[in-house]
Amino acid sequence: MAAYREFKELSPNASAGAKAKNWLENRFPTAFDAYKVHMAEYYAPKNFNFWYIFGSLALLVLVIQIVTGIFLVMHYKPDAAKAFESVEYIMRDVPWGWLIRYMHSTGASAFFVVVYLHMFRGLLYGSYRKPRELVWIFGCAIFLALMAEAFMGYLLPWGQMSYWGAQVIISLFGAIPVIGNDLTQWIRGDYLISGITLNRFFALHVVALPIVILGLVVLHILALHEVGSNNPDGVDIKKHKDENGIPLDGIPFHPYYTVKDIVGVVVFLFVFCSIVFFFPEMGGYFLEKPNFEQANAFKTPEHIAPVWYFTPFYAILRAIPDKLMGVIAMGAAIAVLFVLPWLDRSPVKSMRYKGWLSKIWLWVFCIAFVILGVLGVLAPTPGRTLLSQVCTFLYFAYFILMPFYTRLEKTKPVPERVTG
Repeated sequence: MAAYREFKELSPNASAGAKAKNWLENRFPTAFDAYKVHMAEYYAPKNFNFWYIFGSLALLVLVIQIVTGIFLVMHYKPDAAKAFESVEYIMRDVPWGWLIRYMHSTGASAFFVVVYLHMFRGLLYGSYRKPRELVWIFGCAIFLALMAEAFMGYLLPWGQMSYWGAQVIISLFGAIPVIGNDLTQWIRGDYLISGITLNRFFALHVVALPIVILGLVVLHILALHEVGSNNPDGVDIKKHKDENGIPLDGIPFHPYYTVKDIVGVVVFLFVFCSIVFFFPEMGGYFLEKPNFEQANAFKTPEHIAPVWYFTPFYAILRAIPDKLMGVIAMGAAIAVLFVLPWLDRSPVKSMRYKGWLSKIWLWVFCIAFVILGVLGVLAPTPGRTLLSQVCTFLYFAYFILMPFYTRLEKTKPVPERVTG
């Protein structure tokens, strides 16, 4: 049987704040223990740099999306006949509705910006390496759930690009042998995209997937704090501790990194608010022009393309002429991220100490990914298709060849302690 903690007694002359804290700590000690473990007594490496800001920014954007989403749900109607009108009503008649909607639409793109940069930092400093494999896997699962969440939400405005974009993506499942057509119909809930599809996408977007994402975020943070944060040197700070068991190269996450993160948050919000107030459509990349027209099953947009954060994978899909192989390649482009910890055979973690082959291939991978993203937005031509095929090859080559070039290259000596 678990032992109960004894109540702490304070002096009658203690301040009101101390008494309130003591009252709470006596009745809910678990919360104070969690604060110590994950904030005040969680020692992070003292050499964090710019790249370590994006994890906390991802949490901030998640909060923005949940809060703005709650207010949007109050006025949105998940009905094929009323969905588009309800969005117009939010924009025109609901007090500050236009601001909430623009914050939500801009937040969706901001989410992927910070997540992509957060993942790039993981590639840069080997944050997926032992003992952080599970942290990386949970992160990839968050990325996958986030893509599903964004896709479900993309249909809800019931505009032209929402409707036809969803039509194209859902029809891809029809390429799967034997079960393809039945699976497509099961996802839509109808023979065509209709109010039934809208209703189930609404339920998944508002209820099911946010719960999954929140659960994965908690697991991601718990797994990270269990093994400790990585650093730009890829050095384990737990190896060198003082007589009290505190890492010599570690500093408490709070207040040092919470204050540093607040600076990053201020800069981020400045950029975020500038976009919300002055460039909410971002030239049609955040909010496409056809989405200001109501969905029409009898009128196809001139060029159907998904939102920018899906376009690298959409370009991989289009690069392969065979529909089934294209779907497999698109799925493999995401699935390969989950096995990354076992592909890297380098004796060092950080790109600072890896050889020139790893550095070249990381640059090649990033450039290929950006080019694929640009090509996914544009209408296909023979030249663009050829370029997307080359970039698709380079994307997969980065992962497939990794066990070889990371093992063969000459690395630099890694310091015992973290550097600046």
